[in-house]
Amino acid sequence: DLPLVSTLAQMERVGARIDVDKLACMARETTTELEGLRAEIHELAGEEFNVDSPKQLGHILFEVLELPAGKKNSRGYSTDAKTLGKLVDVHPIAAKVLRYRELAKMKSTYLDALPRMRRIDGLVHTSFNQTVTTTGRLSSSDPNLQNIPVRTDFGRRVRACFVPLREGDVFVSADYSQIELRIMAHLSGDPAMTEAFVSGQDIHAATAAKIYKVNIDEVSKEMRRKAKTANFGIIYGISTFGLAERLNIPRSEAKQLIDGYFDTFPQVKAYMEQSIETARQKGYVETLNGRKRMLPDINSHNSVVRGYAERNAINAPIQGSAADIIKIAMVRIFERFEKEGLQAKMILQVHDELNFSVPINEIDVVTRIVKEEMEQAAVLRVPLIADTGTGSNWLEAH
Repeated sequence: DLPLVSTLAQMERVGARIDVDKLACMARETTTELEGLRAEIHELAGEEFNVDSPKQLGHILFEVLELPAGKKNSRGYSTDAKTLGKLVDVHPIAAKVLRYRELAKMKSTYLDALPRMRRIDGLVHTSFNQTVTTTGRLSSSDPNLQNIPVRTDFGRRVRACFVPLREGDVFVSADYSQIELRIMAHLSGDPAMTEAFVSGQDIHAATAAKIYKVNIDEVSKEMRRKAKTANFGIIYGISTFGLAERLNIPRSEAKQLIDGYFDTFPQVKAYMEQSIETARQKGYVETLNGRKRMLPDINSHNSVVRGYAERNAINAPIQGSAADIIKIAMVRIFERFEKEGLQAKMILQVHDELNFSVPINEIDVVTRIVKEEMEQAAVLRVPLIADTGTGSNWLEAH
């Protein structure tokens, strides 16, 4: 962490450039869509009300429209995303409200806020925090540039507004391929998982093939989707109930999926049990580089509190090791840029991803340096793979 300080200071000073005209255009389009959604919601409700008020929305959904009610507390009915999600197939108003909320939040968080947060140089300068998260991950604040969603169309359009620092530069993005699963393979030493990564297989398809006992070329998109959710969910200690909820499948099927997963990767289960036992004995777990995550609640008599600590005992060494590895890569990349006299600048870090503004004539050398340093930042049982891309903006590059 100490060598990283100067790297982060440089990134904060450099800043990131946004295309304010494109953001302004998006803001106008979003305002129009929000007004249209509000009118549609009022029409479906049969009356006008404040869509932004959970209390008024609860009254409309559960008393006026008489939809199946969820939780009710002293403030009224719950209208959170989970509750609305369950109503999507019951009444069209639920999907409209979910869309309205998503757009309203994105508009206020990014379209309205980002242009105002530019400094005198016309750039946005985030703060990278080294000591905020418990796992060692960097966080970003004022503005937070790490939580722009990449899976939604709106989030992708916001990313397209981040452009290179200088005229003639290109946006270069590099991210680790499935680094947390690779670290799980390393820590557990599971032969089946290790073999899948060493042989360069699609880990989710390989997992699905083993769980469903079919050849890898017979794996359907649905099988792969479920295996992917299991892969990422299990390293976070997901429960049968949690997996069933996430995949929208019966609990019996979720249990079969988890059981099949542990039959396929028995040493993953052994690693998870050993992590919990280590935490019970020591009161903490460690990353590959020795970063400690203290877990004082691991022996709690409260099963909910203890369960949360147990999930952290499993995941903290994995997520923390991934954080350590990319920090090492960042320091080395920064040093290589300085040593080789490059004009390229590292501008953003989003957990497993690094972003750069690069002069066109430096693209090849920068891509080579970034790939080398990211892939050589740690020596694991399985290869570390960094994928790189280029473009005229963040979206195109990633």
